[in-house]
Amino acid sequence: MRTTRSSGKSGFPGGRRFAAALAISALAGAGLTACDENTENPSSTRSKTAPQTKAATQRAGTAKIVWGKCPQPAKGTSRDSRLSCGTLKVPLDYRKPAGAKIDVAVSRLATATTGKQHGVLLLNPGGPALGGLDMPAAMAPTLPKSVLDSYDLIGFDPRGVEHSTPQSCGLEDPGVAALFPYPAADGSITENITLAKADADKCADTAGDKLKYFTTANTARDMDRIRQALGERKISYWGQSYGTYLGAVYRSLFQNRTDRMILEGNVDPAKVWADEVADSWGKGMADRFPDAAAVAAAQNSTLALGDSVEQVTRTYLTLADRLDRKPVLVPGTPLSLDGPLLRNITYSMLLHNDTLPPLTAFWKAAADLADGSTTKADTAVLRQIFADTPTSPGVPADNQATMFLALTCGDAEWPHDPDSYAARTATDRKAWPLTAGMPANIWACAYWKKPAEQSVNVTAKGPRNTLILQNRRDNATPWEGGVGLHKALGESSVFVDVDNGGHYVYDAGSTCADKATVGFLTTGRLPGEDLHCADVKQK
Repeated sequence: MRTTRSSGKSGFPGGRRFAAALAISALAGAGLTACDENTENPSSTRSKTAPQTKAATQRAGTAKIVWGKCPQPAKGTSRDSRLSCGTLKVPLDYRKPAGAKIDVAVSRLATATTGKQHGVLLLNPGGPALGGLDMPAAMAPTLPKSVLDSYDLIGFDPRGVEHSTPQSCGLEDPGVAALFPYPAADGSITENITLAKADADKCADTAGDKLKYFTTANTARDMDRIRQALGERKISYWGQSYGTYLGAVYRSLFQNRTDRMILEGNVDPAKVWADEVADSWGKGMADRFPDAAAVAAAQNSTLALGDSVEQVTRTYLTLADRLDRKPVLVPGTPLSLDGPLLRNITYSMLLHNDTLPPLTAFWKAAADLADGSTTKADTAVLRQIFADTPTSPGVPADNQATMFLALTCGDAEWPHDPDSYAARTATDRKAWPLTAGMPANIWACAYWKKPAEQSVNVTAKGPRNTLILQNRRDNATPWEGGVGLHKALGESSVFVDVDNGGHYVYDAGSTCADKATVGFLTTGRLPGEDLHCADVKQK
């Protein structure tokens, strides 16, 4: 077992939508211009989606999508029968549009009403590298009739992900969590350096040079090909987590093609990935963790983790350190519960408010497991947490981890000096004990080849058409990311600040935020000024 990072996959209890695995920040700017943007009137947008006529697709310069059945879902899961799917051919390298092609899988949930339809709403769940074919069906139940009447919902698997020419490095540990570089119990990063280089070498040897074309900028270009294939002059977009950065990049490359944009749980486009991770994740966890600790403290009579936030936090840190030094076998699985795995499960379950109670039950079960005194209730909790997560047929087990690396390493160059990572990790470890120095540690990106192009420069240019939704206590994309994105977009955006915890804003208890979101999507009018929403009621 790798002792400096966790192995295996966990079946984390889900929230109401997609649980974004990560959202680091990322690239900012490109010397590569958008190949497909034309000069049609940017002020006009379609009042409804036109049929996929030959004339429309010729005008767009892209073949239409032929709708049919969707790919088979993972074993034990189902897919909404109302969804239809199709595939679009796009260039692997947009600098060589006549060269090699890859497939992008697209889905559609036809919800718009004739006579009321404004256009289509393209959706992305983030990740990085989460598939999005099922996102229209996941989002539809949360949206009012006014929005559903106005838009057909469009999902897609980003290039390289799931059913869009899936990529694989052949990684031994296939989960994204296995990439998180937690230092050894004594703070050493020696083994992290070895593992980072091994992962980078494995990707270079297995996936080869083509992986450098699987970037956020090229995914944004794919989005514009989707727009063209749908016969739309403009496209509206809702991006969550990493999808906010993808949306900001699209908006910067295709200002005249962007209609109404919702960005929820945001990353700062002014920071490259390395700085976003190191600068924000520790604080984000420190801001969010007390919400869960308060839940545990209120149940101290049954959980015995402490009767205050401070005491629960000390108990948790002591348990994590103990598991760093002496992992314990999880009954009924081949996995050992170590400090990194405890922290990764905690990170994931902090994304949603409704998973805070089961998270505290997991902490108790983990403590009892370390003591060798698990109860039947503990066993039930552990069985749920460590349930196997099936993969979709035909998709490599390490697909998301591979594309996570491709995006975070290929969007912008990382520092290469291991000594600088060691120093930064030691400082971060002291400042933010909940993350144990992991965010500042060395990743495979330190040994990655130079990116294929410069990052896209996200600016305030363009129309006033973007609504930014941001929670105060978001451990995945912390508050500072939303502030940074709003600064980058300036007066072209409105910032909705919500006094809530967790990774999702819309449909998470704030009528104020929901009203602003629905109003913008249905009327196209942003609030006159930034909003502060303090009306959250937990569901």
